[in-house]
Amino acid sequence: MSVTPKSIWPAVKAMLHSVYDQPDADAVNAQFDRIVDALTGKLPAVADHLEAARADILAFTAFPKEVWRQIWSNNPNERLNREIRRRTDVVGIFPDRNSIIRLVGAVLAEQHDEWAEGRRYLGLELLKKARLTLVHGDTDQEEPAQLTA
Repeated sequence: MSVTPKSIWPAVKAMLHSVYDQPDADAVNAQFDRIVDALTGKLPAVADHLEAARADILAFTAFPKEVWRQIWSNNPNERLNREIRRRTDVVGIFPDRNSIIRLVGAVLAEQHDEWAEGRRYLGLELLKKARLTLVHGDTDQEEPAQLTA
């Protein structure tokens, strides 16, 4: 969005969101091509920027369809940031740097435990299926040795 004029942000954002509504990877690529073509005439800098970022924007298509929403969404990050902000606002002023590090570390540890024990953002079956899907550029590699305690 850095190369997009502010007045055009909503339109470009809506166009980009249409990419995520497509049913399969081929449709996603076709929709992305249509967006770039539409922007080339009116906003060539935006079209060039999107074309340069194509691999990053469409990286989610290499995974199974069931995990696309979780991959392209940044809701968990935003939720975590809101929780950290809420907790630090309650304290107000910290006496030193170590105290804020302890508080934020405790919030992060609490969130990690919560996700590990109860609410899995990606279920184990989906993770297993995603792991079995060959991602472009992967080669046959030896399985890493199991860690033991």
